[in-house]
Amino acid sequence: MEQRSPAALLTVLFFGIAMLSLPILVLIGYSFNASPLVNVWGGFSTAWYGELLHNRQLLQAALLSLEVALTASTGAVLLGTLAAIALVRFARFRGRLLLTGMVNAPLVMPEIITGITQLLLFVSMVQLFSWPHRGFTTIVLSHITFCTAYVTITVQSRLQAADRSLEEAAMDLGASPARAFLEVTLPIISPAIISSWLLCFTLSLDDLVISSFVAGPGASTLPMVIYSKVKLGVSPDINALASLIVCAVGVCIITAGYLMTRSDRRRAREVQLAGR
Repeated sequence: MEQRSPAALLTVLFFGIAMLSLPILVLIGYSFNASPLVNVWGGFSTAWYGELLHNRQLLQAALLSLEVALTASTGAVLLGTLAAIALVRFARFRGRLLLTGMVNAPLVMPEIITGITQLLLFVSMVQLFSWPHRGFTTIVLSHITFCTAYVTITVQSRLQAADRSLEEAAMDLGASPARAFLEVTLPIISPAIISSWLLCFTLSLDDLVISSFVAGPGASTLPMVIYSKVKLGVSPDINALASLIVCAVGVCIITAGYLMTRSDRRRAREVQLAGR
């Protein structure tokens, strides 16, 4: 079977990466555009970053999106990790099939269906319990619902690959099951937990469809505000805000990657020293 040359494969790879990266670079470049027209270059200027500081609607929406993303990703990591532990460590228990279905359903369910069902659920809950009112709380609960599935799948795969004998050895040396899990297994699955948290943060920050259904008056996330402005034309200060978000997310990803790499190297060094 004829194999392709490395140059051809690298060309295809470079083209794919360029298709993903060039729009982001163009957006960052046009955030320094002096012209009020988004697609017409009028010279270099940082004026739109100053305008952004005076746009209360965008700043409030960005702050709300960050609060929702931080809360939802943290809650999803806690619930998803517990669900992964239950599915991996407990082979048989009543409701396992139901839990597995609930974990995988958000992955294949269209967002518009998820948004409608959650809206009906929250309306029914308000009628019965007078809680929760549509706003920050309902957005967070909705985001936790679909983000938990991604955490469970990610942590479950990492937990299945972990060596259970290390935890059993710790318990043989006198550690309790909880301490053995926290000191042995948790560091092993921590890269999966960190990566799933970052994934949930990105998904929550980016969500538009579900948030549009469950958000209430005065609780508009950043994607909702940007989508409403796109109908009238994108203003250049949105480019400035998007550039700041891209840079912040990039710094977080680089930092997380560095920490994970350092942790893996330290663990490999400890294993090497223990084998001598």
